[in-house]
Amino acid sequence: MLTAEVTVPVEPAAAFATLADGWLYASWVVGASHIGAVDPGWPAVGSRIHYRFGLWPVLISDTTVVRVVDPPHRLELEARLWSVGSAWIRLTLTEPEPGHTTIRMTERASGGPARLIPGPAQDVVFAARNQESLDRLAALIRARAQR
Repeated sequence: MLTAEVTVPVEPAAAFATLADGWLYASWVVGASHIGAVDPGWPAVGSRIHYRFGLWPVLISDTTVVRVVDPPHRLELEARLWSVGSAWIRLTLTEPEPGHTTIRMTERASGGPARLIPGPAQDVVFAARNQESLDRLAALIRARAQR
């Protein structure tokens, strides 16, 4: 399973704070175009982000649900995408040296027809998208750290 990775010059708690802001997801998740609502308590287990995915005028509305949370070390999500299915996403945060956080993102199709795609083929599909998402997330984290 391929893992996208980025390191940012902040402590894990500061990096996780950006993940804990559900309203920012359309700013860094490639393909998400609009956040319609974020459940109170996000990112508590079971809470959801309601979003639109795609480009106007073809937008699909769905949700992402928190399945596991261990601040500031791990966040596991189930992202749903209409009839395509759903994906399991794990974001892990580690501190390789003081004041720096490495964020790793792993994704697998977990429901619907997409889960029938073999793992290596899923890696090809998700790898570049997830790396771009993490690069965008890193830019947000850096910008928030400068405030």
